[in-house]
Amino acid sequence: MKAMIINEFGNSDVFTAAEIANPQVKAGHVVIEVAATSVNTVDMMIREMGEALAPLSPALPGVLGMDFAGTITEVGEGVTKFAVGDEVYGCAGGLADLQGALAQHMLADERLIAHKPKTLSMREAAAIPLVGITAYEGLVRAGVSKGQNVLVHGGAGGVGHIALQLAKHFGANVFTTVGADSQFKLMEKLGATAINYRTEQVADYVAKHTQGNGFDVVFDSVGGANISNSFEAAALNGQIATTVAMLDLDLTPAHFKGLSLHVVFMLIPMLHNFKRQQHGDILTELAKIVDAGELTPIVDANEFSLELVGKAHDHLASGKALGKVVIDV
Repeated sequence: MKAMIINEFGNSDVFTAAEIANPQVKAGHVVIEVAATSVNTVDMMIREMGEALAPLSPALPGVLGMDFAGTITEVGEGVTKFAVGDEVYGCAGGLADLQGALAQHMLADERLIAHKPKTLSMREAAAIPLVGITAYEGLVRAGVSKGQNVLVHGGAGGVGHIALQLAKHFGANVFTTVGADSQFKLMEKLGATAINYRTEQVADYVAKHTQGNGFDVVFDSVGGANISNSFEAAALNGQIATTVAMLDLDLTPAHFKGLSLHVVFMLIPMLHNFKRQQHGDILTELAKIVDAGELTPIVDANEFSLELVGKAHDHLASGKALGKVVIDV
């Protein structure tokens, strides 16, 4: 089968077209004909940093690509929830010893996939899995509930634009930080009140939107040094979920507010074969929310074929993409 492989780690030009063996079905797994895959920041990090990101990086030559949507062509022994011909989506490869989606076919653990939302195209469905699972897990662990004030940092990003819609679905009053006034209309369309973090200080928007009490839940898809802003924005005994916590950080502000910090690293089930069924269950729930009209993935208008995966990586890295960058396989 046709695939784009990497024989070394580095810049986006490391991808090479190759013919590789079709995956062999095994118990508890299905083989999927991949229709589309989307690019995530972690895909670019693995491609560029390689061994520095062990154990995430695959052995070389490797096939990257975590998210996918496609059609099942083979079903392994013991698989009962899926059949040949089913349209599915998931995040099931592209790291460690799991072949990724930058190929015509891939093998996937049935616990990591779900039936594709009926109302979405393959391209749209491929944009959801990693960011959708991340957003859902973070909000649920933070205990988001009806009537709460929820702040999503980075609402125009891949994880952020899903998180704010899910928070709205859970009944919260949703606010989000963005870097430009031009993004306000889209954020409002998705159900959130937009805040320009470049022109408004944390104390100012906390006073404006929460009467100075702070947000009950802060979903920080920016993370890193921005976690300090999340501490400042949170209410007493507030909940903070973040997707990036690889830094040295003074927890004193969190201590005096009694905050709870939840770190979301959604690759754990794939890396460690740990509670994989939770991902399948979340994807099933996300499909229901999508088909109910309460969640819409934003897909960048640029189209990329499998052979142009390097350019797709470049487009995401440029910061000019609007929504998820998707590759047609």
